[in-house]
Amino acid sequence: MLSTLQDEKQDPRVKRTRSLILNAFMEILPEKGFQSVSVQDITEKAGINRATFYAHFPDKYALLDHSISQMFRQEIEKRMLDACHYSDENLKTLIVTVCEFVSNANSHCKPSSLQFESLVEAQVKNQLQGLLQVWLEQDDSDVDAKTAATAASWAIYGLVLQWSHDKNKKKPSAEKFADQVLPLIAVNLRLAQPA
Repeated sequence: MLSTLQDEKQDPRVKRTRSLILNAFMEILPEKGFQSVSVQDITEKAGINRATFYAHFPDKYALLDHSISQMFRQEIEKRMLDACHYSDENLKTLIVTVCEFVSNANSHCKPSSLQFESLVEAQVKNQLQGLLQVWLEQDDSDVDAKTAATAASWAIYGLVLQWSHDKNKKKPSAEKFADQVLPLIAVNLRLAQPA
């Protein structure tokens, strides 16, 4: 949440320029795929020069990392999960959110690359871990909230990744998938809560 505070304190011109860069990047990404997108493509689309781009991001990988972080944070905030406590219903909503986000991210970057997937994975797991840790710390527990949240974030992301790569036409919807895996994840988080 520190990043959000820093964003709010930024000069409006900095916010506007970052927005131009992010919007240009998100428009080009589905057309070209991450590997083919160049900084030149982004700057031309955004109507800025390369020096301006590099004043904000060291390279396209940092831009991708930032955009993934921002987009996932927006999905969490849109569903108000950052203002919730732990419950099975909130956990299910979180799993559905990850399913939809990963599915949408993969559709924006065709063909999907391992670098792209690893950046998505790192950002999503990091933010999942932070959110779950906050939820668990709201309750007094003998179990280390950070460890439990880390294990759950890896489990959620791993299961969602398996679901997203499933090419079966009978693949369950995100909602049904969340119902199926909820008990596997919730049982470990319930152990981290006081009886």
